[in-house]
This record gives sequence, C-alpha cells and structure tokens, in this order.
Amino acid sequence: MSKPDYYEVLSVSREVTVTELKKAYRQKALEFHPDRNPDDAQAEEQFKICAEAYSVLSDPQKRQMYDRFGHAGLGGAGAPGFGDIGDVFSQFQDIFGDLFGGGGGGFGFGGFGRRRRDPNAPTRGADIRTDVSLTLREAAFGATRQIDLSHPSPCEACHGTGAKDGALEGCATCGGRGQVARAQGAFVMTTTCPSCRGRGSQAKEACDECEGGGQVDVERVVKINVPGGVDTGQSLRLSGRGQEGTRGGPAGDLYVTVHVEPDEDFQREEFDLVHRLVVTYPQAALGAKLEAPAFEEDEEATQTVKVPSGTQAGETLLVRGGGIPRLNGRGRGDLICLVEVEVPKRLSREQKRLLKELDRSFDES
Repeated sequence: MSKPDYYEVLSVSREVTVTELKKAYRQKALEFHPDRNPDDAQAEEQFKICAEAYSVLSDPQKRQMYDRFGHAGLGGAGAPGFGDIGDVFSQFQDIFGDLFGGGGGGFGFGGFGRRRRDPNAPTRGADIRTDVSLTLREAAFGATRQIDLSHPSPCEACHGTGAKDGALEGCATCGGRGQVARAQGAFVMTTTCPSCRGRGSQAKEACDECEGGGQVDVERVVKINVPGGVDTGQSLRLSGRGQEGTRGGPAGDLYVTVHVEPDEDFQREEFDLVHRLVVTYPQAALGAKLEAPAFEEDEEATQTVKVPSGTQAGETLLVRGGGIPRLNGRGRGDLICLVEVEVPKRLSREQKRLLKELDRSFDES
C-alpha cells in the first residue's frame, strides 16, 4: 500500500513554516485523539499517520530528503512506524506536553487523558541505529554488506523479567499497581513506580544470567542489501531486525545510516557526477578525442570524450546518462566533464622556440 502525502495528511502547503506545521499537527491530533474517538480504529490509524507526517516534516534533514525524493528518499526509515498509540505518546512526550499542556504521565486537555498501558503487556523491542560506509560506486549501484552489532537483548534465562526462574511477587512500593501517588500542594501527582518501573511486580530472586537487569549484551552479524542510488545521510530501515521484544512483543527495527566515501575521479551532485578533464593547450585549441574514466561498476571502464576545437578552461562537456542511477529506476544522471587546461611548468628549448614562434604569429595576424 502506497504511503500518503505527508503535506496532505496535515493539510499544509509545502512552504509551511515550523510554527504553522506545529499548529496544523495540534489540530489534527486533537481531531483524531483516541480519547475523543473511543473504539474508533480508523481515527486511531489516522492519529498515527499524522504523527508519522509530523515526525518527518518537523525534522529539517528528513523533510529535505522527502521534498526531493518522496518516501523513497527516506529509505523506508523516515517515519517511526508507530505500532500503537502508546508508541506515539512515547515518541512525542515533549510535543504533547507543549501542545496540550500535559506533563509527566498525562496529556490531558479538556478532561481527556492518556490511557494507561498494561505494564505487563508484550512490549516492542527498541530500535537500533548504526552506520555503514560505502564507496561511491557501491552507493550508486548497490551493495551487500555484513554489519557487526553489539547491543542489549532480553535475557533468555528469565525471559526479560530479571527474576530467577521467572518467579515474581507483587511490588511492595506500589502494591502491585505500577504507579505511586504523592501530594503536591492541592494536587495529587501520579508517577511510575521507581521500584518496579511500572510492572507492579518484582523478582523474588535476581536472575543469575542478567543479575536482575532483564537484559544481557549480545553480538550478532546482520546482512543488509543496500539499494543503488543512496546518498550520504539517508537511512535504511530493516523491519524487525532491532532489539528483541519482551513478554512476546515484536522486535524493534534496525536503522542503517549511509556514509559515502569521497572518490578520486568523481564528485557527486545529487544524481550528476563531475569529473575534472585535464587537456593540453594544443588539445583545447585544435580539438581532440580523449580517454576518460567511465562511471560503471567496473572501476577500469573508460570512455571517449570529444573535446571541440577552441574549448576554454572552465567549460563543461556533458555526457548524458553517465551519472548515478536514480532511486526510482528511471535512468541516470549526467556526467559533467569540467575542462582544466594544463600549463606545463617546464619546457625544453625546442618547445620554448616553437611557442615563441606561435606567439609572434598571433601578433602578426
């Protein structure tokens, strides 16, 4: 299913300012908030889509890539891919606090409050972010890489509970509720229990493997396929390849940010390539056919570039379709050969004599 246009989702123009964008998101979030639309699956889905749109358009770098290449420019990783409403609240705690006047554990506005999630329900694993360095050709034509990852993962011995043999008991601090209340003046503030972290239960005895933490460090190797046409700063999203979930929850996602190494022959400008073509003065004056590197998967590939007579230093010669393959598969960019006329630093006597004769011939003409 194709992704919706994020500007249309928030009913804003492509020239929308940061302030206008925030105001538009506030209106949409109020309209589709689950507390105003109880048991309305369509409204809940629209609420998540609006959050996706705001997460991309409020980020300058993601917005620039989205404006240039659409959803393909985000490498599938532009939106957080919210699994449920709790994920939205978790991602935008500061935003909801600012927009709706909520704070800490609530997002109340006009009596509407955030629904508390079951602390013992299955929990989605955390996302993992890493980087990969590619040569210009690998980024252009695609590549397969293996990435070494090291990260915490739910302990298999205790299934992430932190308890030896999975044995739990009710939390004495919160009485099994997962939250504690404290008076602050005329108000009563409810916060997550610091002892059980909202679970309502604690380990009778700490797990030997994870020492009660519920997580252990793991190392693994992930194979990724990088599509051709990616550029520095773009991210690839590998769904379900992040940290494992707890209590049967789904795994998080793996985000791989691309970094393209400089190339000695070509400089990238979006999907075009620039190559410095060095020519001698006679070649520039008389014209010539020169051999130049071709941008292909074979690094030894070459091509013939025709230099017209009278070519000046700084002029460009265009090779259509000699650049980077486009992400959408529609052709390639161009190769721009920037002419640089080479002036020799040392001349033989004969070369000096001939150049002097040439110089006099210009004066006589």
